[in-house]
Amino acid sequence: MTSSSDRSPAVDVLSTRTYEIRTYGCQMNVHDSERLAGLLEDAGYVRAPQGSDGDADVVVFNTCAVRENADNKLYGNLGHLAPKKASRPGMQIAVGGCLAQKDRDTIVKRAPWVDVVFGTHNIGKLPVLLERARVQEEAQVEIAESLEAFPSTLPTRRESAYAAWVSISVGCNNTCTFCIVPALRGKEKDRRPGDILAEIEALVAEGVSEITLLGQNVNAYGSDIGDREAFSKLLRACGTIDGLERVRFTSPHPRDFTDDVIAAMAETPNVMPQLHMPLQSGSDPVLKAMRRSYRQERFLGIIEKVRAAIPHAAISTDIIVGFPGETEEDFQQTLHVVREARFAQAFTFQYSKRPGTPAAEMDGQIPKQVVQERYERLVALQEEISWEENKKQVGRTLELMVAEGEGRKDDTTHRLSGRAPDNRLVHFTKPDQEVRPGDVVTVEITYAAPHHLLAEGPVLDVRRTRAGDAWEKRTAEKAAKPAGVLLGLPKVGVPEPLPAVTGGCAVD
Repeated sequence: MTSSSDRSPAVDVLSTRTYEIRTYGCQMNVHDSERLAGLLEDAGYVRAPQGSDGDADVVVFNTCAVRENADNKLYGNLGHLAPKKASRPGMQIAVGGCLAQKDRDTIVKRAPWVDVVFGTHNIGKLPVLLERARVQEEAQVEIAESLEAFPSTLPTRRESAYAAWVSISVGCNNTCTFCIVPALRGKEKDRRPGDILAEIEALVAEGVSEITLLGQNVNAYGSDIGDREAFSKLLRACGTIDGLERVRFTSPHPRDFTDDVIAAMAETPNVMPQLHMPLQSGSDPVLKAMRRSYRQERFLGIIEKVRAAIPHAAISTDIIVGFPGETEEDFQQTLHVVREARFAQAFTFQYSKRPGTPAAEMDGQIPKQVVQERYERLVALQEEISWEENKKQVGRTLELMVAEGEGRKDDTTHRLSGRAPDNRLVHFTKPDQEVRPGDVVTVEITYAAPHHLLAEGPVLDVRRTRAGDAWEKRTAEKAAKPAGVLLGLPKVGVPEPLPAVTGGCAVD
């Protein structure tokens, strides 16, 4: 038998160390955090209980750099942890993600109690850097200039047992003047189709029934491997995977949204009738200033083609209000597109300077009060349209994938929540029989609100699924683990096309 004195120091330390990851930004960061969690658990760490609020042995910040005050938010959080770290020998703090890639040595100068700084291209080095910082007792700053390994080759601790992100590319070849992502994530790099499909098949074998294909410019997939129709072929290939019930993708770019992609969506049964298509502005002059390679007519033409091929498609978008130089007439053109497109949902943002982007230096920065007034008008119009579009769902019979954590009032209302094929959120009456996250129920919609639907009648059918089995297995494993080890109930249920934290990498 090996005595405790024969063990290596690394095993002794890591065997009891907990971690916490705080994620900011877009879906790519959310997925990267799953990779970071997988790396840490593979190295022997265990996840701290929810609500630990910095009481973990290792706290990792996965940062976003697309907001003007992103650095202030980071340093404020780091300052909050400084006294905790001072009182806890052995505690470590790591900063990664886009802000780390951008600011590099600045972080340890402003917050010298940080132990590790790593970039977007070398997330796989986190455990090694933490150990090196512990042994050498000095901060480790390592920022790779190009991708060292495609993230999907790294171990992963996925947040959901029944739905998963699958990266098909990283980086972006666009040069939008408001976006700093290409400078931080690099040029687009595509995965081989066989590798993507192998990952999806492995996930399905584990019980996953819904996947979301993920990329900074997801439908540009193929540009790196020389196949202009690679993305539509990938969608069709997903349709041949037995057990894969739902396929989504985010975020596409109007420039690359071709007719073959629309046909693949319409003709592949498990590709869901849902599309997120970033508009940003309805004004041609503003789109030109943004360096967006499409104009209003092209955008509305895509929407028209999608609706013709997929009549029940729910279309969402991103819109920036108050871009430098935007006039009232420009803003009216945005309102015009919103009225014509009739988006089911819009993620609306007031323009904020992204340090390091061309737009931050442009003339014609719009006063805050003007931006706010326009923003409020846009939100009011979109709320009205969202409600009207949701009312059209009343009376429809829909299949929902049951989710966990999406209905905040479910416990008090005795309801459950799920996502329709078009990704609308539906709260439904809890049936007498057991229903698990990942299972599928059939309901009739009885009421519509701007941001959700209700099915107040009895559930028409319950279908137990392998995805529900996977959730049940994970729940049982969690219950069997000692306190402090969290295998992870899904926090947000089925991944949405754009989490509330969007507005960074996803604004394509």
